[in-house]
Amino acid sequence: MGTHVIKMPDIGEGIAQVELVEWFVKVGDTITEDQVVADVMTDKATVEIPSPVSGKVLALGGQPGEVMAVGSELIRIEVEGAGNHQESAGKPAPVVAAAPEPKPVEVPAARPQVAAAPVESAPIVPRGANEKPLASPAVRKRAWDAGIELRYVHGSGPAGRILHEDLDAFLTQPTRGQAAPSGYAKREDSEQIPVIGLRRKIAQRMQDAKRRVAHFSYVEEIDVTALEELRQHLNGKFGESRGKLTLLPFLVRAMVVALRDFPQINATYDDEGQVITRHGAVHVGIATQGDNGLMVPVLRHAEAGSLWSNASEISRLANAARNNKASREELSGSTITLTSLGALGGIVSTPVVNTPEVAIVGVNRIVERPMVVNGQIVVRKMMNLSSSFDHRVVDGMDAAQFIQAVRGLLEQPASLFVE
Repeated sequence: MGTHVIKMPDIGEGIAQVELVEWFVKVGDTITEDQVVADVMTDKATVEIPSPVSGKVLALGGQPGEVMAVGSELIRIEVEGAGNHQESAGKPAPVVAAAPEPKPVEVPAARPQVAAAPVESAPIVPRGANEKPLASPAVRKRAWDAGIELRYVHGSGPAGRILHEDLDAFLTQPTRGQAAPSGYAKREDSEQIPVIGLRRKIAQRMQDAKRRVAHFSYVEEIDVTALEELRQHLNGKFGESRGKLTLLPFLVRAMVVALRDFPQINATYDDEGQVITRHGAVHVGIATQGDNGLMVPVLRHAEAGSLWSNASEISRLANAARNNKASREELSGSTITLTSLGALGGIVSTPVVNTPEVAIVGVNRIVERPMVVNGQIVVRKMMNLSSSFDHRVVDGMDAAQFIQAVRGLLEQPASLFVE
């Protein structure tokens, strides 16, 4: 038997260190070639690290949240044959400490995939007080809302990770280990969640943006009644053949047209080099909320896309981001960002500029309100745009005029297509 050491790979782009986000194996596990053993994160994306060999995990080289240098030892595996690692003669092998936390529940050996009734007689053995159950933020939130302590839930995912299916199974057996959950039950529990991975990157970027950028926001309401009528008409006529249109591709189109007259807003600012770069191409970042946090995939060359091609690409990018499948290239290079909370958009928001950009356009929800039109009170569909700008680069008047240009295009949607 030999030892194979997997080192932290060079992911490219001159990156010298990455953050270890999550282990999918533990010491003692038997793994196969090409099995993903860990997720690591660069400044731009999460990258899966597969094993090039089959064998038994001997040691893990770090803990989730630890920043590791490229080339450092990531994982040590016992393999058939000589392996790729030889210890110095006469010297004992160095001990690579395995990550002490989180301590996953031992996963039973694989069983045939058949539906089986719960074994009522098998009691739940809770994890110890210091054992942190593995679960995604979405699973944790669902458990919190349902009043479930995750330490009682068996995890069937990799390394004992608790999945939504495990919560479903637990909820069908409310008497096993604890009382049936109640929204009004007295709670004494608390949970500490390390700020690592994507959440750490979001925190760093938001803190950096608020520290460095001279933010100011501008809010304007827009009558989108005619735009909604056009959107519904186009979906009724072309929805089956070309796909359904949301509001976003119309907003992108309006931004593209308005930016022709306001190139100072489609710009990035290198505040260290004191250089403003105005971009001819409009690469629109689409702020996308996933289970693990906020990501901004980029709709490239929005100025050259049709309503339907941009709509299709927005949908593809959003799905890739939510499923953590977006590439580094798809998450970088934006020149202006569009953020929308959809039905949760509220009345006003103050979005944070996505540096090094100098502008972000925020969309609030559409509501029907009584408005005075030509002396008559009529019901109109109204929507607010809450946008923020970097005052070091964008003057208040330019920001206001840009948003007014967007407003005019959306309130008279035929003008979106007049060249």
